[in-house]
Amino acid sequence: MPPQVGRWFAYLVETDQGRLYAGVTTDVERRFAEHASGKGARFFRTQKPLRIHIVGSGLERSDALSLEARIKQMKPAEKRRLIHE
Repeated sequence: MPPQVGRWFAYLVETDQGRLYAGVTTDVERRFAEHASGKGARFFRTQKPLRIHIVGSGLERSDALSLEARIKQMKPAEKRRLIHE
């Protein structure tokens, strides 16, 4: 069954080493569990995810991907401001 329209999330995962990883999903809990188990993104083979922060919700897929791309261009301090807003 395809995901519902407007059900996409953009997120940042904070790691034990203080790094931030940006991604998109339709199921935040499932995606974090995948990251925590080392599946889904090679980044998490060397980084342990601590927590996930939603930075955009109720988005269309294209909007979520655009937001993810903008986040990936940000400096770490800018990403941290997103988390605390």
